[in-house]
Amino acid sequence: MVSKRICQKQIIMEVIKSYIETNRERFLEELFGLIRIPSISASEANKPEMMKAAEYIRDLLLGNGADRAEVYPTPGNPIVYGEKTIDPSLPTILVYGHYDVMPAEPVDKWLSPPFEPEIRDGKIWARGADDDKGQLFMHLKAFEMMTATGTLPCNVKFMIEGEEEAGSVSIAGFCSEYKEMLRSDVILVSDTTIISTDMPSVTSGLRGLSYIQIEVTGPNRDLHSGIYGGAVVNPCNVICDIISQLKDSNGKVTIPGFYDKVSVPTDTEREKMAERPFNPEKYKKAIGVEALASEKGFTTLESTGIRPTLDVNGIWGGYIGEGAKTILPSKASAKISMRLVPYQKAEEIAEMAINHIKAIAPAGVKVTAEYLHGGEAYVSPIDTPEYLAAERAYEDIFGKKPIPVRSGGSIPIISTFEKILGVKSILMGFGLEDDAIHSPNENYPLENLFAGMRAIPLYFKYYTEMKRAAK
Repeated sequence: MVSKRICQKQIIMEVIKSYIETNRERFLEELFGLIRIPSISASEANKPEMMKAAEYIRDLLLGNGADRAEVYPTPGNPIVYGEKTIDPSLPTILVYGHYDVMPAEPVDKWLSPPFEPEIRDGKIWARGADDDKGQLFMHLKAFEMMTATGTLPCNVKFMIEGEEEAGSVSIAGFCSEYKEMLRSDVILVSDTTIISTDMPSVTSGLRGLSYIQIEVTGPNRDLHSGIYGGAVVNPCNVICDIISQLKDSNGKVTIPGFYDKVSVPTDTEREKMAERPFNPEKYKKAIGVEALASEKGFTTLESTGIRPTLDVNGIWGGYIGEGAKTILPSKASAKISMRLVPYQKAEEIAEMAINHIKAIAPAGVKVTAEYLHGGEAYVSPIDTPEYLAAERAYEDIFGKKPIPVRSGGSIPIISTFEKILGVKSILMGFGLEDDAIHSPNENYPLENLFAGMRAIPLYFKYYTEMKRAAK
């Protein structure tokens, strides 16, 4: 029986490999067509491009064998839904991804135009090459391969949104409204990384996010710094002072109540985490810094995976043009993100932060603040069919069993899926840490793109087998 399963697996792997080789150039051109659409969700003026990207994906789904695929309007950007049912008694996998991308700025730092994909050094270079168009595309082509070769083992649904980079504002409402349509057994997501192709990994946890913006207002207009400097409170000075008080010298956040719900993993758990290979010198070299700054008492990997953080994402105010303009600015602003761990609630943390910021502001200025968006942390168990199917698929492709890792990043909607749809998500990513997502010169190795296409059908196979065996 075992030898029969091995033989079936080998046949499927050969069929997939052959299909990729035959259609490789077409696959790349289709992906490049999607990348060329500048679907930047941060810009309200970009609505036509968002619709164009959604329709492009809908057409790919229909062409790849979906029973139906539609573009659903939302208060924000449209969501693409598709499905194929082969037998209602079989498991259903819901694939989630996003077609929106981050802005390309600073454009002058790109070595090639951000929306004109190029292949160099075995990688695709373009905005969205990895996050998330390249990784989403793996699922579209894996689906095509399975339908075209008659190897689709279960039912599949797709939910592809266009607001992930802007907080996924509309998708919770969509999930609530179409809960029955989205009914599934597991949600499969490729929007994360692996350690390397030599050391594969499955993301078993994500930090949450709480994102706020603050504004400090002083005088009713910009003032002459010579005449008024020293007599009037400077909003730029104030905002710098406020920010400097939000963390102490040990890297710990000083907001009262911030750590109340934070639990520290056991020594055993931390020992397990430490098994992940990590070279601090290589890490520093990759990002161009001479020193690292972890929270006291925690390693770099712990500080980016299991500990909450606070960082300034942007700060502005006053004159920033060429040359000098001696003014005391009327306003100064900053955007602040806080990465959260399990049990911390995004809105609660935002309220704590805003109240604290207002409390430490000096007289002479007015401070306003707002919660922009966020989401909760997510942890996936690693002993379920959902996880174990991913483990087996990675091992087949990379030749090594993957290790579970906690990611420092956030996909806030993942925890929302569990609340609304009642199912767990498996984060089966294939990106690398140095793919430069959100930065100039984003890239995605061709090796990883095609590895994902080969692994995803195996996940479908193993998950279906495990679920049927459990009945």
